[in-house]
Amino acid sequence: MFDSDLTSGVVEVICGPMFSGKTEELLRRIRRAEIAQQKVTVFKPAIDNRYAHEQVCSHIGHSFSAIVINGSSQILDKVSADTKVVAIDEVQFFDNDIVEIVSILADRGLRVICAGLDQDHLGEPFGPMPSLLSIADKVDKLYAVCKICGGPATKSLRVNTDNQKRVLVGEFDYYEARCRKHYNGKRPSPELQESLSLFGEK
Repeated sequence: MFDSDLTSGVVEVICGPMFSGKTEELLRRIRRAEIAQQKVTVFKPAIDNRYAHEQVCSHIGHSFSAIVINGSSQILDKVSADTKVVAIDEVQFFDNDIVEIVSILADRGLRVICAGLDQDHLGEPFGPMPSLLSIADKVDKLYAVCKICGGPATKSLRVNTDNQKRVLVGEFDYYEARCRKHYNGKRPSPELQESLSLFGEK
């Protein structure tokens, strides 16, 4: 059991694919911190405009007021002296400076909770997430339900391929959760494909 000591600060990362309940888990921890009478400051990136503008919202409709920012550099100026917990949703959309900022806050004795996608729709590490995972004191990887077989899903498959941008904010209209077996969003490079063919793999 992980028992955080707020006097020394802590970094918690909640990760997983689309529809795995990352934001819902973030909100659960926020609510518990409020019950403990700890001042919580919540941030979200401006690019996430799927629901209410100044709220972090889960897929099932739970929400909490949030400060909307365009870049991670704005966070430090907006954390008040009495804040005990900082929560950051959709952290994969921020620039790489978020890693240093999260560390600074934790070094000040704050509990920092980050939630985000660990992989993009191509199965590649997403933005600053690999670095955040490596510095985290606590990591929780959540699973969605595979749209095909109902098994544990770790991938986000983009089913609407009209838009080829890497960053494309969307919901069920663009993405499905898939397990490894039923994920086909990424193909090996031609060089690797040739090597695999030598072993009878495709």
